[in-house]
Amino acid sequence: MRLKSIICCLALALTLLGTSLNVRAAGKGDAPFTLVIDAGHGGKDKGCHGKKEYEKDITLDVARRFRDLVKKNCADSVNVVMTRDTDVFVPLDGRARIANDAQGDLFVSIHVNSVDYKAKNRASVHGASVYTVGLHKSAANLSVAMRENAVIELEEDFTETYQGFDPNSSESYIIFELGQNHAMAQSIEYASLAQGQLVATAGRADKGVRQAGFLVLWATRMPAVLVELDFICNPAAERFLGSAEGKQKCAQALYNAFADYRKLTAKN
Repeated sequence: MRLKSIICCLALALTLLGTSLNVRAAGKGDAPFTLVIDAGHGGKDKGCHGKKEYEKDITLDVARRFRDLVKKNCADSVNVVMTRDTDVFVPLDGRARIANDAQGDLFVSIHVNSVDYKAKNRASVHGASVYTVGLHKSAANLSVAMRENAVIELEEDFTETYQGFDPNSSESYIIFELGQNHAMAQSIEYASLAQGQLVATAGRADKGVRQAGFLVLWATRMPAVLVELDFICNPAAERFLGSAEGKQKCAQALYNAFADYRKLTAKN
């Protein structure tokens, strides 16, 4: 990578980190808790797909169900903000902007996983993972981050918006080692609760809580996680994710984790 690109990536990371720290320090006082639910992909960005289902449709359905559960049970104490409520394309920086403008207290980005078409385990790989922003502990984590970040290539002038960041270059991700997530402890707390619920309530195999360099998480000024519900390339997982029952179980898992998270954070 050229020196100029490294400097641009450094500037982007430091800008996001610095802004995040300033906003968190300001606090929200007695304002209601704001949950930001981000349905991954949408519009021209279909995301991953199986034989019948598209990621963008599954994530929006689960996001709506999650929102409805929160409104039903926490209407008086929680404000819910959706980054999209229809099948529209929202750029990554736009999603973060919506969350930041709402002064969110927790950001949950919902996605569906997949692997390369040539992968031998494409039809058998399965399980849920919940990510926080951080270092790439494995090539697999880096691969997931690259795929999710590559959506910026659908945006006009993405090289300007993201200051030279190349979602397909592993060298671009080195910059994530120079900073720490401003709300890592709380992010991991919700991630752990959500992972446990996706296993216990939604019946997904446990692929663990992980860390990777997702741009949408770096750009948010609050505890933030990215959820990979299961692998849509697996026919059995695709049937589950495509069913009303499966999507409701996933939404219930995310809500249960949120309810537990609220109890824990209220004590701190």
